Amino acid sequence: MAQKFLYLVDHFVGFPQSEYGGVWNVIAENDDECFDLICEDDNGQYEDCYVNLRNNIVKALRFTLADDLDSEVIDRFIT
Repeated sequence: MAQKFLYLVDHFVGFPQSEYGGVWNVIAENDDECFDLICEDDNGQYEDCYVNLRNNIVKALRFTLADDLDSEVIDRFIT
């Protein structure tokens, strides 16, 4: 059983797609998996903003999970 984390990733998405960006809530084993899950969930919609995504993941709040849950994007809010 691998250790999993809940990531709260604040990520800017510029105008005209969004004025502020949003927050992704992701369960992942590590930063790389978190990045891949967000990109997969996003379907390339905000691909031009991925340049800062890795840094935002590194700076994200993360919480260690006690249970072994599936890795996934559990919620996202984009303005």
